[in-house]
Formats: sequence, C-alpha cells, structure tokens
Amino acid sequence: MSSRISTGMMFNQSVTLMLAKQAKLNHLEQQIATGSKIVSAKDDPVAAGTAVGLDRSLAALERMGLNAGNVQNRLGVQENTLAQVNDLMGRVSDLTLQASNPALSAADKKTLITELNQIRDGLLSLANSSDGTGRYVFGGTHDGDPPFAKIDGKVVYRGDQTQRQVEVGPDTYVLDALPGSEIFMRIPTGDGFVDGSAAAGNTGKGVLTNITRDGSDSWNGQAFSVRFTASDQYEVLDATGNVTSTGSLKPGDELEVNGVRLQITGAAEPGDTFNVQPAGSRDIFATMDKLIAALDADTGSTAQLAAQQNQLQSALRDVGRASERMIDSRAAGGSQLKALDNAADMREANSVTLKTTLSQMRDLDYADALSQYQLQSTALQAAQTIFSQMQSMSLFNKIG
Repeated sequence: MSSRISTGMMFNQSVTLMLAKQAKLNHLEQQIATGSKIVSAKDDPVAAGTAVGLDRSLAALERMGLNAGNVQNRLGVQENTLAQVNDLMGRVSDLTLQASNPALSAADKKTLITELNQIRDGLLSLANSSDGTGRYVFGGTHDGDPPFAKIDGKVVYRGDQTQRQVEVGPDTYVLDALPGSEIFMRIPTGDGFVDGSAAAGNTGKGVLTNITRDGSDSWNGQAFSVRFTASDQYEVLDATGNVTSTGSLKPGDELEVNGVRLQITGAAEPGDTFNVQPAGSRDIFATMDKLIAALDADTGSTAQLAAQQNQLQSALRDVGRASERMIDSRAAGGSQLKALDNAADMREANSVTLKTTLSQMRDLDYADALSQYQLQSTALQAAQTIFSQMQSMSLFNKIG
C-alpha cells in the first residue's frame, strides 16, 4: 500500500513540476512576444500601477503637444495677418499724405479713393482670417462664424471678448489669438491720450496738424478750446466756456496749453475754434470711412478745403494709432510663440524622463529572457523525460 502511495505522490509531483515549468515557459514566451517584463499586473503590482500613471502622463504630454500645435498655427496666422494689415496701414498713411496736397486734381482724388476702398475691403477680409480648420482667428471663443460683418454700411464685430488660455505643458498655459475687438476695434484716437478737432463752423485756413501731451503730465484730462480772436491772437476756454488764458500765436508755431502741445498751420479767422478733449476710440474701418469721406468732400471754398485738411490730419493720426495697435498685437503674439517654444522644450524633457523610467521599469532584457527561456525549455524537456520513464517503470511493475 505504501509503495502505491509513494508512486502516486511522485507522479503528482512530476505533473505539478511540469505544469509549473510549462507556465513559466509560457510566461517567458509572452514577455518575449510583448517585449515587456510586466505581462499582467500580478507580475509586479507596484510597477504595473506606476507604469499606468506614467502612461497617462505621456498621453497628457501628447495632448498638450497637439494643443500647442493648434495654437501655434493660429498665432502664426495672426502674425502673418497683422503684418499684412500693418503694411496696408503704411500704404494708407502714404495715400493720406498724398491726399493732403491741396493741388490734387479730381482725377487723382478718385484714384486715391478707389485704392482706399480696396484697402478697406482688404482689411475686412484679413480681419475674417481663418486658421485653416474652419475656425476664425479673431472671433475670440465665438469663432465658428466670421467675426466681422458689414451691416448698413458699417463694420460690426460679432465675436466675443474672450482670449482662450491653452494648456501646452504641465502647469503651463499660453494665450490664443487676440479677439478682433482688441485689434481692429476700440483703437485710441489722437495721440492715444488726447485728441483735437477743428470746429465745424471755422471759416479760416487753420489746420490742426499735431496734438500731443507735452510730457509734463500737467494735463488733467479736462476738455478745453482754443478760440482765435484775431489771426494771431487766441483765448483758451474751459469746458464750461470760461476764458482761462489768452495769448498770441503765429501760424505754424506750437502752442502749449494745460500740458497739451498743439500745432496749427494756416491763418485762422476770428471765431475759429479748435477743441481739445480726451482721446476717444474708433475702429480701423471707421477710420478708413472717415478718410474716404474727407477725400470725397467738396473743397470749393477756403473753409471747405481747411475742413478737409483737418479731417485728413485727424485720420492720419488715427492711422498712426492703428499701426501702433498692430505692432503691439504682434508683440503680444510673439511672446506667446516664444512661450510655446519653451513649453516644447519642457515637454520633450519630461517625455524623455518618463520614457526612460518606463523603459527601466517595463522593458524586457531580451538576452536574459532568451537565456531563461532556453533554460526553462531544457528543464521542461528533462522533466518530461523523467516523467515518461516513471510511467514506463510503473507499467512494467504492474505487469510483473
């Protein structure tokens, strides 16, 4: 009886040993096939859990890289568009200076007006630039439709005021393209702080060719007027019409009043008035319309010619502010593009670190695995041979 039990135990042990070696061999085959030491979480629960977290971090970096690519494309479109707009504004400035020539013929004016109309239409097209994916660059977050539209002869903005923040790296965000309202609308007039204009009823040749703060910071932001009492005499009136000072002024000389510097060329007539007030804002399209209207106005009388020249000078100042807005907007976009470059370097460094850690944790040492496979295969074959011999011996004993 004891002999039978001993033989049975040996038989079971041999089967168990072969199954274990077969399982080990199967596991090695899976490791070699996948190239990973961790075939299932039970192989190394801690390492498997850590690897899952690292994989998620790599996936997040990939998503941030896609975000960066998208916003880089949009910022690139913004840069190219604003460069074109700035070139157009330079052309508008040149045309305005040409238009300021009092000897300009009617045919010349018509030619200038035609080109200015084309530029205005071109500006509208540029303001509605797309990023190539069906999204409009300057619409803010409302970028599914063209953000600018011409309604009743005026261009209106239909986007929103929001500038997206886009995650492009761990705890790193950049700003998407500027909303069009910040680029093309609400552009300061005058010198950006103070503005001036000739009164509509002026009859002389006086033209306000320059107005700016004098740098003393003494202007308190209150409106005032300069009214001529003679061609070379003036008085300053506050916003309520009270005379606050008087003086003399020759045409072309600069006048400094309350921290504001003005230059008026041409001889003014008594009663001619030039108003000074805080700078307002005007969109780039309205500036173009104002310029075109001024160039198209009648100039048959001295007063009409002076009125046109004042409008052209005002438009020239506004064009200058629009050009500055383009420069500032391009600088803002450039800083975001620089931040994208830095974020790309950060993502690359993080990716290398994560992949190295994953490789050390998960990648299989093929040489060692193949050696183990050969060893386990030989051991299994030996176990199978021994088991076969045991079966033969057991059968022989039973026959005997």
